[in-house]
Amino acid sequence: QVQLVESGGGLVQPGGSLRLSCAVSGSIFSMFVMGWYRQAPGKQRELVATITNGGSTNYADSVKGRFTISRDNAKNTVFLQMNSLKPEDTAVYYCNANRVAYNLNYWGQGTQVTVSS
Repeated sequence: QVQLVESGGGLVQPGGSLRLSCAVSGSIFSMFVMGWYRQAPGKQRELVATITNGGSTNYADSVKGRFTISRDNAKNTVFLQMNSLKPEDTAVYYCNANRVAYNLNYWGQGTQVTVSS
């Protein structure tokens, strides 16, 4: 059974930084495309960033230049470094593991990020 466990959320002032982590167990981490998504109250879940097993990254326009996704395949962990945070970044952030060819898609439980003064 694949499990994704996020950590690192919290309350931060505008302009501040947070680093989210997602630890994956129960499968071969390096085979998955890993991603971070977020869902704000009353809104649909949206893509924040993804990273392939080869390290290629993709970002939502709203976070380009402020957020950085990375992965450590030896530690089965994916990270999201968030800088210059804005109130509109407030959301529950979810970790995702996806392997399209095998129709595998897993989600973490989510971690709350609140940007407020």
